[in-house]
Amino acid sequence: MLKVYRMKKLDIGIIGLAVMGRSLALNMADHGFMVGGYNRSREVTDTLIQDHPHENFTPYYDLKEMVGALAAPRKIMLMIQAGKPVDLVIEQLIPLLQPGDIIMDGGNSFFEDTRRRYTLLEEKGIHYYGVGISGGEKGARFGPSIMPGGNRDTYDEIKPVLEAIAARAKGEPCCSYMGPDGAGHYVKMVHNGIEYADMQLIAESYLLLKHAGGYDNQAIGDIFAQWNQGELQSYLIGITADIFHEKDDFQEGELLDYILDSAQQKGTGRWASIEALKQGVDISMITAACNARIMSNRIEERKEAGERLHGPSVSASKQHDEYFGEIVREGLYAAKIAAYAQGFSMLKDASSLYDWNLDFGNIAAIFRAGCIIQAEFLNDITLAFRKNPQLDNLILDDFFLSRIDHNLKSLRTAVITGINNGIPMPAMANALSYIDAFRGDAVGANLIQAQRDCFGAHTYKRIDRDGSFHHDWGKLS
Repeated sequence: MLKVYRMKKLDIGIIGLAVMGRSLALNMADHGFMVGGYNRSREVTDTLIQDHPHENFTPYYDLKEMVGALAAPRKIMLMIQAGKPVDLVIEQLIPLLQPGDIIMDGGNSFFEDTRRRYTLLEEKGIHYYGVGISGGEKGARFGPSIMPGGNRDTYDEIKPVLEAIAARAKGEPCCSYMGPDGAGHYVKMVHNGIEYADMQLIAESYLLLKHAGGYDNQAIGDIFAQWNQGELQSYLIGITADIFHEKDDFQEGELLDYILDSAQQKGTGRWASIEALKQGVDISMITAACNARIMSNRIEERKEAGERLHGPSVSASKQHDEYFGEIVREGLYAAKIAAYAQGFSMLKDASSLYDWNLDFGNIAAIFRAGCIIQAEFLNDITLAFRKNPQLDNLILDDFFLSRIDHNLKSLRTAVITGINNGIPMPAMANALSYIDAFRGDAVGANLIQAQRDCFGAHTYKRIDRDGSFHHDWGKLS
């Protein structure tokens, strides 16, 4: 039987002991912190203490009792479903807390909700932190990437716990103060948006290698494993290499071929797309990745359309052309740069819009380990922003500019190959379009502005003189 000792005050309390909450609680306990845990469902708490007994973890079945056992200022982390449940638990906590106490929300809450809760609790003297956490169950248990946002003056109260449990990259904790109110959850939202784009780019590379290159799963897995030894080294490339080699549990062959071609999403990518439209920032690759998942769920419609709409015949070479594999690799790398450039452009705009003063070098640094988008690539992004904190777009950094210049032809070839073979390429095609528009002397906007002035008298600016002008389009309008 588990012996429970409650003499020493708790360092922190966790509310919500499902997969992520349990993993974080045990991670904190491993690092010597006295942790209390409470879950609305008693069975979840019982399972935790039965399967993972820990001398530094104390279970509680009464919320008031756990709060009373916390050392001042009380520190409580919420690991519960985002949305209304967070508000309900906050309502329960307010009468139990004192000014100076701290609530942290470690779930995937919408950043505007976090800003609202921050203001509400600030008026009561309670400090509220939106804490973005990435890394899944394994990351939470052994070292995630952590993005806390809230009151800077009291951050030192929670810093020791958060930095202790975070992953490490080059000896540095993958945790850093982001900014006030909703900054932490906003950064996590953009992280997830980049993750969507990254995964979609990898999926399109797979389709190219399989349907245009003629490679089987084993060969594709070997290619990804090779890519994971170079500049594309990342968590996602690594697990993808392993997925191609994974055998099915019931049939001959690889598991991948038996998985339904339909992907789900939880909403953070959509949030990023919506906010980018509000801000007027181009994150077309992230939006394309969200749309690709939406289309993947139209299974019956896709089946009918496939029977009635005739596209080009796929002309796979079947020759395992190493040159084609290198084209795909270089194209993927160039597109990946564009995806991160879009994500960090969104962060830069939000930093100014909400007066957050985000440190983009630190953000890139905490993504280097523990999180889903962790990659060797992020060392270069960290260096770029530390070299020039005011960098307007990642593509304009000398290192990334040289990589785009070197790989752009391959990206173009990869996209054309996909299109010519009827392979959907939404993320790669948007990457190419984004780069071409970014470098382009002409993007067709002069014609659009002429149209707007013609039908709506919206005026236009000229290249040869200052001011706004309206033309009398006569019969055209």
